Amino acid sequence: MLLQNKIAIVTGAASGLGMESALAMAREGAALMLADINAAAVAELVAKINKSGGQAEFCQTNVTVEDSVAEMVGQTVERYGGLDIAYNSAGIEGVAGVVHELDMADVKATLDVLIGGTYHSMKYEIRAMLESGGGAIVNASSTWGLNAYPGRSPYIAGKHAIGGLTKTAALEHAAGNIRVNAIAPGPIMTPMLLRDWKGDAKKAAAGVPMQRVGRPEEVADAVVWLCSDKSSFITGHVLPIDGGMLAQVG
Repeated sequence: MLLQNKIAIVTGAASGLGMESALAMAREGAALMLADINAAAVAELVAKINKSGGQAEFCQTNVTVEDSVAEMVGQTVERYGGLDIAYNSAGIEGVAGVVHELDMADVKATLDVLIGGTYHSMKYEIRAMLESGGGAIVNASSTWGLNAYPGRSPYIAGKHAIGGLTKTAALEHAAGNIRVNAIAPGPIMTPMLLRDWKGDAKKAAAGVPMQRVGRPEEVADAVVWLCSDKSSFITGHVLPIDGGMLAQVG
């Protein structure tokens, strides 16, 4: 198993790609601390993993609150004795609208989750990994964090910032046995995609050269690989998982 004896944190674990990645990590042998603001949903996931023979606990966490994130990492270290890997998946779609019409309070609320949540998480995860002798972090960006689309500037700005945070932290710790990468999914069959496209996944697939949306497990497999020793010489990379979208022009 790729993550045997590894101690892992997954934020945003209650649904979507966070949930799918937590399940994949458990199958690969990781001991998990699952974090989400939705305690009831993440508790159900913990029960499912433990029932299937995995090892998981949960910590209700609001990633926009630094003390909450510090508590999450602290509980992980106290329970398992350290931290080896983390997938920072917590995120929201955020407010939609053109730049000159958006209320800055709504913009800030989006950026607090995407940028602030990722920053808080990395800050305390890296501290724990330095104590453990190293580790691997994967952050959740998006193809919209590598390009742009009209009407979604807060989300796009946040995801671009995650790419910058990822690369900066990777360089800061490249010589210290901590790898930091990000994934940049295109349209993936998740509750967020269905909300965005009003339940019509075929429309979301229209711009994908593979002519389909991705499956959550295809992203989860990439997260597991980036967290594993199989990617031991990869850091500072933002990996598109997009069916070829970013390869095309126009």
